[in-house]
Amino acid sequence: MSHALSAAAAGFGTGLSLIVAIGAQNAFVLRQGIRRDAVLPVVAICALSDAALIALGVAGVGAVVVAWPGALTAVGWIGGAFLLCYGALAARRVFRPGALTVEGEAAGSRRRAVLTCLAMTWLNPHVYLDTVFLLGSVAADRGPLRWTFGLGAVCASLCWFAALGFGARLLSRFLARPAAWRVLDGLVAATMIALGATLIAGT
Repeated sequence: MSHALSAAAAGFGTGLSLIVAIGAQNAFVLRQGIRRDAVLPVVAICALSDAALIALGVAGVGAVVVAWPGALTAVGWIGGAFLLCYGALAARRVFRPGALTVEGEAAGSRRRAVLTCLAMTWLNPHVYLDTVFLLGSVAADRGPLRWTFGLGAVCASLCWFAALGFGARLLSRFLARPAAWRVLDGLVAATMIALGATLIAGT
């Protein structure tokens, strides 16, 4: 039971670290939340899309490792290197903090908001690297508990997008401060570097 909780907690932390970043998707969800415009479908699309991509990553990378056990070493090295690079970029942002702004036109309609959200989620090439490959790589290192790890990552995605959408009016003031992102990026950098080093050390 303790191993399962540890895997789920690791998945939650890893998933949150990859999701919490200044980007178009987060800005869009925050803007919709502040304007109270199609918040539920937008949050649902983001969370469900992440869940599908996480499952794809866990199943895909996991299947490769099961079929070719030697691939775990390559996956560990490549995934660890990517995580270390992500950690280094987050650490760099600590000294050059940004802020999440919500300027721009409103979605205008529920249909337009849904289509915009789908485009931002599925047409972003980085989401496949982050969610499918990186999370899949770290999950593969968990062996039989990789799906528990994936479930933790899914929960992190749901919590983040729900907080961003439904708590937008409270979070907007906090996320508009560069100092807040300095703290968040510091936590992300520490998590990514630790995970990357652990992944490489375990290969």
